[in-house]
Amino acid sequence: MTERLTATPAGVALAPLAEIAEGKARNFVLQMRAGRFHGFIVRQGDRAIGYVDRCPHAGVPLAQRLDDYVTPAGDLIACSWHGALFRVDDGLCVGGPCVGQRLTAWPVTVTNGIVTTA
Repeated sequence: MTERLTATPAGVALAPLAEIAEGKARNFVLQMRAGRFHGFIVRQGDRAIGYVDRCPHAGVPLAQRLDDYVTPAGDLIACSWHGALFRVDDGLCVGGPCVGQRLTAWPVTVTNGIVTTA
């Protein structure tokens, strides 16, 4: 079984920001020598905000359907398993079974329109 990683090296180009719809998210899986990393990026305007794809409540990926991480309004990240709700800006759980806990940040940046690990 491949180990599930919680961090990635800096400088990995992921995708053009334009490929992530405004207020939506996209899943990324990176296979590295040490194991596999699962994360997702939420787009807000010209910003990309990244998190490790793991619910602090149950330790499972947040989305049951591919790329289905945010609420319909695009203002919160939602765990589709237990209904936990997280702020996009800082990953703080504001509703559900893990209030006060946080998603693990995945440092990313946008350079020349490309989302890249930081």
